[in-house]
Amino acid sequence: MVKRPEEITLMAQAGKLLADVFAFLDRLELAGMSTMQVNDLADGFIVDTLKARPASKGQYGYAYALNSSRNHVVCHGVPSEAEILKNGDIVNFDITLEKHGYIADSSKTYLVGQVAPPAKRLVQATYEAMWQGIKAVRPGARLGDIGHAIERHARKHGYSVVREYCGHGIGREMHEEPQVLHWGQPHTGMLLREGMVFTIEPMLNQGRRAVHTEDDGWTVVTRDGQLSAQFEHTVAVTRHGVRVLTLRPDEKIPH
Repeated sequence: MVKRPEEITLMAQAGKLLADVFAFLDRLELAGMSTMQVNDLADGFIVDTLKARPASKGQYGYAYALNSSRNHVVCHGVPSEAEILKNGDIVNFDITLEKHGYIADSSKTYLVGQVAPPAKRLVQATYEAMWQGIKAVRPGARLGDIGHAIERHARKHGYSVVREYCGHGIGREMHEEPQVLHWGQPHTGMLLREGMVFTIEPMLNQGRRAVHTEDDGWTVVTRDGQLSAQFEHTVAVTRHGVRVLTLRPDEKIPH
């Protein structure tokens, strides 16, 4: 659960490489591409260019380098040749990368072409909610502070927070303790200590928070068919606050 400084250094190296994957995806013209094409390009970039491993391949029997969750898909969407990204879509790519035995985990929701204002507002509010959670991380805070900050921001903007899925500890394994809920009460839950590393990855829905898993056993969708968005970073608790290990080149930490 608590990582040594040298372990966090290695995790930061994996996180930097994963940020490079998203910078690579940023350059793609997504409209007209299949989600499988995006998967294959990401897979090749991780393996051939970065000399790293797509950590999701083979994990729990999953066969791909990323999850692609489009529009009303909340999470764990499976890439497909038949699923073509269209102008106006939103799509989340969730990617894990392993280097030197340590794993980084991050996701970003992309706007495909010209996206309607309500969808843009959902995506922006979800991004902001993730950062509200990250800003709550510091030694002496508690896990409930993170969830409360996220849920408060979501409700302020009229969105619901999915409760069935959460952030998680990460290191040599993709999923470690603790579980990091994206809702909760302040001053409750596990005490945060320097060296803890975990993900914060809220999923916000336009409508109700209820979700349903489709017959493939992976794809999770909103029950009411409304849009869902997600963002994720891997973070480490530092002596004085938080370090975002997967910070992307286009990002600045909000104040």
